Amino acid sequence: MPNYPVAKIDLAALRHNLSRVKQLAPNSLIMSVIKANAYGHGANEVAHALVASDAFAVARLDEGLRLRKAGISKPIVILEGVNTQADLHKAAEQSLSLVFHHDSQIKVLMSTELKSPLSLCWLMVETGMYRLGLPMDKATNALEQLSTSSNIVDQVGIMSHFANADTIGDPRNMQQLASLKQWITQDNIPTSMANSAAILSYPESHGDWLRPGLMLYGISPFEDQSAKDLDLKPVMKLQSKITAIQNIKPGDQVGYGGDWTAKQETQIAIVSIGYGDGYNRQLSNKASVMVQGQVAAVIGRVSMDMIAIDITNVSSVNVGDIVTLWGDDNLAVETLAELANTIPYELVCQVSERVIREYKHGEA
Repeated sequence: MPNYPVAKIDLAALRHNLSRVKQLAPNSLIMSVIKANAYGHGANEVAHALVASDAFAVARLDEGLRLRKAGISKPIVILEGVNTQADLHKAAEQSLSLVFHHDSQIKVLMSTELKSPLSLCWLMVETGMYRLGLPMDKATNALEQLSTSSNIVDQVGIMSHFANADTIGDPRNMQQLASLKQWITQDNIPTSMANSAAILSYPESHGDWLRPGLMLYGISPFEDQSAKDLDLKPVMKLQSKITAIQNIKPGDQVGYGGDWTAKQETQIAIVSIGYGDGYNRQLSNKASVMVQGQVAAVIGRVSMDMIAIDITNVSSVNVGDIVTLWGDDNLAVETLAELANTIPYELVCQVSERVIREYKHGEA
């Protein structure tokens, strides 16, 4: 292992989590969400591992184009759609599917002649998220325009997005679902609304197509339920190495700003990881790591390339020892996110390009 962080990506765990989606919704098709470099896990490798998906979803055109260049032939849906004729042609040339969420996008489609028509396209409707989507009073006309366009070859589906599915029992979830359901009886139009939280907690939302994201990576979308509770397996284990060991005296201050002061003789270790690698700075003086199967506290500020940990009570620690930052059975990324006052999405997505991704099929 090199002397800098490694994110070990367990592809067997990834496939287990996909099978869990299928178990929960056996009658729905699966559009696996691999945007933002597959939530930091590596989009190309994740797409190849999730070949049992019916389609993939990314946020932006460039993400879809990169997947095609990497040899991914499955349908790929661009959730933000495109806004120019040039990008529309690029999408069509690479057989990418589009979501239309604004009338300006529909105007571009209607004013363009494509050599290759689009398929598996979607109309995003607004049901309560107030982010992307046409209001209901415009949706019927928009759907008619899309459905009669010679640039689209098959039936256009209706898509929306939950704003509060991770809060089980929130009445707004059922209100949003009720808004979408008015389309279900219309000529068997395909529908898609369920994200990871809805897949797990709202079976009535499953519809024709699911859009699992976070749960594929073995992370719980709920504050009060762990991945293990949901029979999900963590996919990323973030690790690095100890590069130095120091013995400090009472009163010595560790790191920038002297935010941590030793109250007694203390042995500390320096670990090669920092915010430049995506290890969140808000974990300063809060987080713990695992070394030699034992817990060690992060002390002082997280710097760009390094953190300090207190190993006074950890036995048999040496320079070169592996340190686990998250992904251990006793150290879930959800726990770290809570300490950093953020969400797990942010932590895994922030793992930078200089962190090596090491892919394996099951635990070594």
